[in-house]
Amino acid sequence: MIGFARAWTVAAALAFSTGAVLAQSSDPAWLDRLSMQLAVEQDCAVEYYVNIDEGELGGRKTFEARAQCRDGRQFDASLTEPDTEFTIKECSVQVC
Repeated sequence: MIGFARAWTVAAALAFSTGAVLAQSSDPAWLDRLSMQLAVEQDCAVEYYVNIDEGELGGRKTFEARAQCRDGRQFDASLTEPDTEFTIKECSVQVC
């Protein structure tokens, strides 16, 4: 039983990593543009991205990401083409 569980875990990991390798952005420079905009507008040095999503809405490309700054702040950013500037909102504590 342990062998099956381990094999399943390895197979799942390979499937996820393979999908990540095969996925190609239609505009791979968009995260660079977002990092630059965050640096200029929010004085945020992006340490990493928590969530990244690309999609299509009404035939227009969409880009969304949550950025983690070195100073601990987080920002949500989105862009729907043909816009060229991201809409950026600082994440804050939320109460239900």
